[in-house]
Amino acid sequence: MTHPRIATAALIVNAKSRRGQKLFAQACEQMRGLPFPVDAHAVEDPSDLERTVEKALAKKPDLVILGGGDGTISGLVDMLVGKNVILGVLPLGTANSFARSLGLPLDIAGAVRVLSEGTPRRIDLGMIDGDYYANCAAMGISPQIAESVPHLLKKVAGRVGYLSWAVLRFFRFHSFTLVVGDGPDAARIKAVEVRISNGPFHGGTDVVEGAEIDSGEIVVQAVKGPFKRNLVKNWAASFVGHDARREHTTSFRGTSIRIDTVPTGMPISIDGEVLAHTPVTARIAAGVIEVMVPR
Repeated sequence: MTHPRIATAALIVNAKSRRGQKLFAQACEQMRGLPFPVDAHAVEDPSDLERTVEKALAKKPDLVILGGGDGTISGLVDMLVGKNVILGVLPLGTANSFARSLGLPLDIAGAVRVLSEGTPRRIDLGMIDGDYYANCAAMGISPQIAESVPHLLKKVAGRVGYLSWAVLRFFRFHSFTLVVGDGPDAARIKAVEVRISNGPFHGGTDVVEGAEIDSGEIVVQAVKGPFKRNLVKNWAASFVGHDARREHTTSFRGTSIRIDTVPTGMPISIDGEVLAHTPVTARIAAGVIEVMVPR
C-alpha cells in the first residue's frame, strides 16, 4: 500500500558510466508499476546533478529518489533538508553503506518496492562543519582510496576490488595523532584510521559499532596505532563479523565534537569523496530528514 503522503515523485540518477545508464533504464522499467508518476532524469555529467535536483524540486514532488553511490547521495542530500520532501534511495554504488544502514534491499527491484510499500522514517544526518552528509566521513587510508582507486577496478570487481585496493594502499600509509576536543583536556590518540559516523557501515562493511542513523549523536571511532596491522585486523574482523574488531578501537560520541590531527590538514573523505581537511567540527543534525525504509 502506497504511503498516503506520496502522490508524485522525481528520480535523479548519476548515469555517468554505461553501467549507470543501464541501471537507470532498469529502474525506469521497475518504476512503471508504481502507483504514482515519476519524473525521471539520467544525469551523465555529475556537475549537472545539483541543477537537475533544483529543477525537480521546483515541481514540488512528495518523494525525491536519488540513484547512485554513497558519494552521490551525500552530495545531494543537503538540497532536500527543509524542503518537506521524503528521500528515496536507489543504491547503485559499490559499497552502498547508507542503504545498508537503512536496511534497504540492494537490488533495484527490492529498492523500488520499498518506495511503494515502505514507510517514511525520520533520521539524522552527519555534518562536517556546515556540510551535511548521509553516512560516514573518514580520515586515514580511506581518503587515499577515494582519491586513487581505479574506476575500472570498482566497476569490474566491486566491493572485493575496493577492499583489495585498500590493502595495497596501506603499505604507503603512516599512523597519525588524533586530537578530540579543545585545550588541555583534549584526548590524543595514535591512530591509523578514524571514522566519523552517522551509521554503522563504512566501505560496505559493518565497522562502527554503536553508530545509528537516528540516535541523535555522532560517533567518532578511532582504530588505534601505531601499528598498521591493527587496521588490517580491524577490517578483516569486521568483514566477517568477528568480535576482534573491537580490540583496537576507541570511540567518542556526542552532538558536536571538535577534531584535529597531528600533522594538521589531513584529508577527510565524506562518503567516499575528499571534501574537507582537519581541523573540523563534527555535528549531528538530529531528525532533519525523512527517508523511505522497509516496513
